[in-house]
Amino acid sequence: MNPTTTDTPTTEVRRALSPLERWYWIADQVSPLNVIARVQVRGPLPPTLLRAALDWLRRRHPLLRVAIATAPDGRSPRFVPTDRPIPLHQVTHDEAGWVRRINEHELVDRIDWRRGPLCRTVVLTRASTGGVPDDEVHDLLLTMPHCVADGTTVLSLLRQWIDLAEQVRRGAGATDGADGAEPDEPGEPGEPALPGCEAMFPRRYRGLVGTLRLRWLLARDLYRVRRYRPARVVPSRFVPFTERRTRLLARTLTPEQVETLVAACRRERTTVHGALAAAMVLAVAAETGAPAPGHVTIGSPVTFRDALVPAVPERAVGAYVATVPTFVGYRPGLSLWQLARSISGDLAIRRRSGSHFAMVDLVTISCPRSVAASGRFIETMERTGPVNLCLSNIGRYDFPARVGPWQLSGAQFIAGLSVCGYFVSTVNTSHGRLFWNFTYVPDALPQERAARLVAASVDAVLAAIGCRSERSRA
Repeated sequence: MNPTTTDTPTTEVRRALSPLERWYWIADQVSPLNVIARVQVRGPLPPTLLRAALDWLRRRHPLLRVAIATAPDGRSPRFVPTDRPIPLHQVTHDEAGWVRRINEHELVDRIDWRRGPLCRTVVLTRASTGGVPDDEVHDLLLTMPHCVADGTTVLSLLRQWIDLAEQVRRGAGATDGADGAEPDEPGEPGEPALPGCEAMFPRRYRGLVGTLRLRWLLARDLYRVRRYRPARVVPSRFVPFTERRTRLLARTLTPEQVETLVAACRRERTTVHGALAAAMVLAVAAETGAPAPGHVTIGSPVTFRDALVPAVPERAVGAYVATVPTFVGYRPGLSLWQLARSISGDLAIRRRSGSHFAMVDLVTISCPRSVAASGRFIETMERTGPVNLCLSNIGRYDFPARVGPWQLSGAQFIAGLSVCGYFVSTVNTSHGRLFWNFTYVPDALPQERAARLVAASVDAVLAAIGCRSERSRA
């Protein structure tokens, strides 16, 4: 089989953007909203091999073969097919180059949604000092707009890209990844073209009764906002929405620290997510010295792939997360573990009650029709939305340490800030390490202030598990 065959696939996406997709698309036009995956590959990686595998990946997924078209007034966005290949850029870099590349390009340069496709890739290569191909080091970056991707999407696509490169290298064609599966024929569709997530809600959240259930959840959160008046990250200065950009501060916990953290969370009857979120709450609360008792809001993006009907697999392309708020009761003297149990317990209750579906419903009933009409909604989200302070944690993501001749390490994801976010982090544990990537809005949070918040968050976790402060800077 020839993996570079260009027969037109039979599955195409021709539909309007769903309300959730439309909101992310609008937010991206106000301020770039990209999701990025990165992995380091050691070994020879010819560009022709990567290009062939990328073309095969494009054939597999319908949403990698689309652009977005609109009515003349910028409304009614819809997916339309495009035959343009996924861009692949080759760049020479030094050891720290991937963070610089993300800060200078991947987080600030929009995907060209008018022309498509809604994906781009970069290979940053550091040549072997001794001229030995096996010692080459490459950082692979895959970037997509949030309207068609979440952290799971970009990490899955990055893994599939490498797996397909190995299939091409061995000359065996491309399989769908299942053991014993037959290879995809060039002209056959790969993944199905799925509808928007709202069309796959579980039965209990459909119809009149389902809608009333979701609206009650929304009303309850609105009441809590008015009752608690929770503290939020206050910008050092207001930056106009259209001028906001995202900057990354990358941190890593070592395998030993991860093992100690997991054991401590089990002992303290909480989750890793709860502990990390509690650390961020403590960092924000401590900024004002000794704050009075009150509440702090932190958002937690919740994935709902498994809850949809039918369930959406990990390898499918799309945005399947919604951010739910936790109103954390804070008073001076509370320990990280007390806050962590509060956060993890509240989040478990919210998952069971369907609060993540309620947040999607909020977008459905409130999302503006276009960028021009988005001002009031964005201002409301700025005042009360759950992404002002936020932790997106997809937990353990099993990324192989070796594929074919290549050694892999450092698989992680980074997300641009929503137009209403100020201090946000993304987390995944892969290759034994916990990657804790903090993003912030420069000027709204000057770099020194953002770095202090990051240091306080990481130090709080390390102190709670009895580890020395050894923050690893990417």
